[in-house]
Amino acid sequence: MTGFSDRVEAVSISGIREVFEAAGEDAINLGIGQPDFPTPSHAREAAREAIEAGEADAYTENKGTRALREAISAKHDRDNDIAVPPENVIATAGGSEALHLAMEAHVDPGQEVVFPDPGFVSYDALTRIAGGEPNPVALREDLTLDPATVEDAITDDTAAFVVNSPANPTGAVQSEEDMREFARIADEHDVLCISDEVYEHIVFDGEHYSPMQFAETDNVVVVNACSKAYSMTGWRLGWVAASERRTERMLRVHQYVQACASAPAQYAAEAALSGPQGCVDEMVDAFERRRDVLLDGLADAGLETPTPSGAFYAMPKVPEGWVDEVLDRDVIVVPGEAFGERGAGYARISYANDTEQIKAALEAMDAAASAVR
Repeated sequence: MTGFSDRVEAVSISGIREVFEAAGEDAINLGIGQPDFPTPSHAREAAREAIEAGEADAYTENKGTRALREAISAKHDRDNDIAVPPENVIATAGGSEALHLAMEAHVDPGQEVVFPDPGFVSYDALTRIAGGEPNPVALREDLTLDPATVEDAITDDTAAFVVNSPANPTGAVQSEEDMREFARIADEHDVLCISDEVYEHIVFDGEHYSPMQFAETDNVVVVNACSKAYSMTGWRLGWVAASERRTERMLRVHQYVQACASAPAQYAAEAALSGPQGCVDEMVDAFERRRDVLLDGLADAGLETPTPSGAFYAMPKVPEGWVDEVLDRDVIVVPGEAFGERGAGYARISYANDTEQIKAALEAMDAAASAVR
């Protein structure tokens, strides 16, 4: 009788989904990781025009349309001061596939992948699906990833380490000094750095830096997407940027599991990246105002919260039983252990929701804190 692969048996359904299923239908959702703004009108219009003109009916090139890859190349030059030729870009089905390609192309069975704990749920799962061994490492008190901790974790069996800034679930933003160190580690140890930069534009304090800016070798692969910056989670359009040899290996995986990213989404993404960027600034300003409302409310509830400098998440330290009490009051938050063992004692709160909903949720959080003390 045919059973199941060990790789699949090692992966479970995300703990985030379990929280959603436990909540009531009318619950305030502060658990979901997507912007609550519409996709920019010029991106939607570009997709509509491509569909009506019959330009989105067929497969595109495996890597994506030339125009989209040129827009991504121009974006890296404009925003990151990085020269990434269009030939070294693959358009993917969201950042999720981009991460999958990076793992599958570089991780052999039994090799280790170092990543932050707490960290994005896909890092552990995709490592296992690639046959690798997860090696989660602890964060600093401010929830940033310490390059020294990463370097200490690297062994002869390490294939890659993951850097995520701004980070999900913590909202932490790594400093320029940290990113220079991550680049040095990748160079000196000849190990791949997978840089997850999906939230790069959502920064309130400091600036976003990429380790690819500082690396002297090609040991950095950048994963990015239109999902967060342009509120395009449903369009499923991301990309990987890397050297020619790494792109070629990732393309071998992509062409068989995906063939090409959705054609209409590619036209929308091209317009989003090349068009007016004021919509991004407006969204980031709104997130920052919401963050401040949330932080003030959490402080009033007596919950210690490292100040998130980016993304749209906060991760307060919470007493035992607090998450359940909040769920009982019809507010969805995610327990920190859903993001790794070291997330225990924390909760992730998304403020991708309107201010009035956040204020109502804060009342429930305050009552929950009182109930468990």
